[in-house]
Amino acid sequence: MWVAWSVLGLLYAAAPLFAWCRIARTRQAGPAVAFALLAAAVLLVAAQHGLVEVPRPDAHFLFALAAAALIAVGLAVERAQEGPGPEEWSHHRRGTAGLLAVQVVLALSGGLLYALANSGASMPPASALPPLPDGLTVISQDAGCGSGNCFRTQVIGSTAGLSQDGIVRRLNLPHETCRANGWLFDRRDRCVGMQASDGRIVRYVTLSDLVG
Repeated sequence: MWVAWSVLGLLYAAAPLFAWCRIARTRQAGPAVAFALLAAAVLLVAAQHGLVEVPRPDAHFLFALAAAALIAVGLAVERAQEGPGPEEWSHHRRGTAGLLAVQVVLALSGGLLYALANSGASMPPASALPPLPDGLTVISQDAGCGSGNCFRTQVIGSTAGLSQDGIVRRLNLPHETCRANGWLFDRRDRCVGMQASDGRIVRYVTLSDLVG
């Protein structure tokens, strides 16, 4: 199953490039747009395989929009240079427009389905907590889910003999900060903060359900 999804992901990323190669007409705009599409495809594949940490539904949708925009610019430049193309070329151009439209619709539909399927609380990724500054270390950590959210916590200590106030200043988390868990589709709140009480300093990240 993983192999099948990987192949589909590669085809999705490569489709605009292949489509552009069929309709490019000039030695100026043609290679420039092809290179930009190739770079975008490489970034998308990296995101698909977790090499670039970005929300994958958002990445697929933005890729589809960017590919359509790049090809539209390329067509406009080539039309200004070469004028309208022959009928056979126009047929290929319409096929490319249809392919790009399908990609945008698929990415938008997939993103909306992802948002609906993931509207509840779920475990935030460990990477949601930023790396500790020098001189600080994780003494213990925990994870779990409560009413309306899931969380990760870390008890923080010092390897440099810092006091509790020194650790608090080094962490530089004066108040809880929240943002959307994704860029476009996942609008659940992901919050990072710190609590200092009873001689313990705990930093945390929570991911709440969409309603909560």
